[in-house]
Amino acid sequence: MLRLGILVSGRGSNMEAILRAAKRGRIPAEPVVVVSSRPDAAALAVAERMGVETEVVGWAGDRDAHDLAVDAALRRHGVVGDGGLVCLAGFMRILGPRFVSARRNRVMNVHPSLLPAFPGLDAQGQAVRYGAKVSGCTVHFVDEGVDTGPVILQAAVPVAEGDTAEALSMRILDQEHRIYPRAVEMFARGSIRVSGRRVVRA
Repeated sequence: MLRLGILVSGRGSNMEAILRAAKRGRIPAEPVVVVSSRPDAAALAVAERMGVETEVVGWAGDRDAHDLAVDAALRRHGVVGDGGLVCLAGFMRILGPRFVSARRNRVMNVHPSLLPAFPGLDAQGQAVRYGAKVSGCTVHFVDEGVDTGPVILQAAVPVAEGDTAEALSMRILDQEHRIYPRAVEMFARGSIRVSGRRVVRA
């Protein structure tokens, strides 16, 4: 069975959505470890309450060293090779090219915009300031760029008149909780593959 490792830095609401889907049997995969970049992340307590082991890999100012430590934590729990998938769920560190290339198309992330629009930080604020009429969220594979990997699933969310970044964020988050577990399920069932930049049904 596919072994899931989830990387977090904060509250972990997307992590919780994935864990709940796995516990209910929707995702044919075993969540085996949650790795946090911060020892005070609320996600750690949530994961432990749901019966998933946790590890903390703090930031010491060296990305290569941090990546190696994260990789080692994942490997200790068997999240390796074709039998593993890594999900970023509010993980506030950019993974280096060596980590990404070693796990090509086996690292997923969710971003609060309809990529390629509004990549990077504060995507919801970017959408509001730009005057976009529609925003949303994207689940994608992670590559060496920032929010540039192949798109797996997207969900559109209208931007209302007078919206704030905070209000839009909450509506987008609801959709993230819906499509992220679905993307992990599709991967676990072997129903998607990557062809060039496109993710297609296998």
